[in-house]
Amino acid sequence: MANSLTSHRPALAVLLKVTAIALFTALSGIIKATSETVPAGEAVFFRSFFAIPVIVAWLAARGELRHGLITTKPMFHVWRGLVGTSAMGLTFMGLALLPLPEVTAIGYATPIFTLILAALFLGETIRLVRISAVAIGLLGVLIMIWPRLGGDLEDGAMLGVLLVVGATVARGFVQIHIRRMVQSEHTAAIVFYFSLTASGLALLTAPFGWVIPDPQTTALLISAGLVGGVAQILVTSSYRFAPASMLAPYDYASMIFAIVIGYVWFEEWPTLVMLAGAALVISGNVLVIWREHRLGLQRGKAKPMIDPKGG
Repeated sequence: MANSLTSHRPALAVLLKVTAIALFTALSGIIKATSETVPAGEAVFFRSFFAIPVIVAWLAARGELRHGLITTKPMFHVWRGLVGTSAMGLTFMGLALLPLPEVTAIGYATPIFTLILAALFLGETIRLVRISAVAIGLLGVLIMIWPRLGGDLEDGAMLGVLLVVGATVARGFVQIHIRRMVQSEHTAAIVFYFSLTASGLALLTAPFGWVIPDPQTTALLISAGLVGGVAQILVTSSYRFAPASMLAPYDYASMIFAIVIGYVWFEEWPTLVMLAGAALVISGNVLVIWREHRLGLQRGKAKPMIDPKGG
């Protein structure tokens, strides 16, 4: 994808980004709705495989399909696929055990874990503002999961928390790995090969209990892939019309959508403790956004097609 902005149209950028966030949240709702009968590995396959035609068609329309097929470091894509697919699978398993707003809120900790992992593995310096952001964010995560702690692994909620936190840490690894990938790989290639490898890896789980879904469930699963592909395109397009630092806070609109979908579709309602923890995590992330904006960091320009909610 072209990384440079084609024009500055902030209203259009916000509309595209918020619409993408709504679609990604709806996708999570679809996966949760099918989780009682469809194993996570099978859901990952549908989510990944049926996004490929949408992405390929869009790349072809933009004349950038060849960028999605050219790679100089194929093993980078293999590792990105392994970790990203693991993150997606863990999230899907967590959705079966926890309310949608809670899974959404815990996922907000990804930038916090990315900061920690970048310091550990990339040697990035974390100064006072970022240390404060990490501390606030981790406190928020602890508050959110505290009511779930103390149970055993047979407790579905406890296991769900472990799965979603694991997925969040895995997405942190994905983000620091992508920082290396974008130095040599085109973003179109990163997205295309992730969808391809995720589909292939998900197929490996078929011997472990895949089912033949009924027509309604099949339609939902296929729609999850199509919705994911469209949402990915919308979020990519949003970065063509406004800088990443301006659009980043709109990610948190997902909580509004998650609360609405959770209540209407699943009769779920977020607790005050969860909302308080989520507010702290968001505060920590806003500190990071503010700091990176002040430093003039533009790493987000390489993210439009890379941050597609699920790995």
